[in-house]
Amino acid sequence: MTSADDDQSSSRGRSSKVARLIEQYGLQGIGPQLEELWTTDDPDRRRSLRSLAEFFNRQLLKQELEQADMQTLDGEVENTFRLLTDDSVSQANQTRVRRQLEREGIDVDQLKDDFVSYQSMRTYLTKYRDATYDNDADPVASTKRMVQRLQSRVSNVIETKIAALKKSGAMSLDEFQVIVDVRVICERCGTQKDVISLLDDRKCDCTQLGDE
Repeated sequence: MTSADDDQSSSRGRSSKVARLIEQYGLQGIGPQLEELWTTDDPDRRRSLRSLAEFFNRQLLKQELEQADMQTLDGEVENTFRLLTDDSVSQANQTRVRRQLEREGIDVDQLKDDFVSYQSMRTYLTKYRDATYDNDADPVASTKRMVQRLQSRVSNVIETKIAALKKSGAMSLDEFQVIVDVRVICERCGTQKDVISLLDDRKCDCTQLGDE
């Protein structure tokens, strides 16, 4: 891996290493994807800088394999990347995959030099793309958005399945709507609230914020 010292911020008039490699490898479009995965408020999708660096490096490897007209099956890029970079892989296996790639005309040493570190990814996102990671985002608002997305997803799945059953004749039903209602019951007072209302209120009526 190369160090973050190889990165130059846009504020110094130079492109970052990640930006240079995006252009060099023809990965236009990956920049916004990296930014979105780092800054999204969806905890199920948000990726760390290390994870993004590995994702980016796998894309570099994938491009090299495609340029060499090497056929790749599902999971093969990830496995080849692991064999090249994982310290737990035996020397024999590393040598085997290196020779296989070199026979196809891939400069493995140059490719590994191109792999970026998480520091390089941070420089690219913060200095080149001016992205910010809001680690102090409102957790209640974030949870509310996540719940709404999940409810919408569940509603869409159920609607699709019921529509398919109607079409196949497996069930008889006129026009319909799907409503996903998730409720929370307070064990202190027995009050029921739908989860969105509870998140909006941030408390049950029988409690104060901060109560145990």
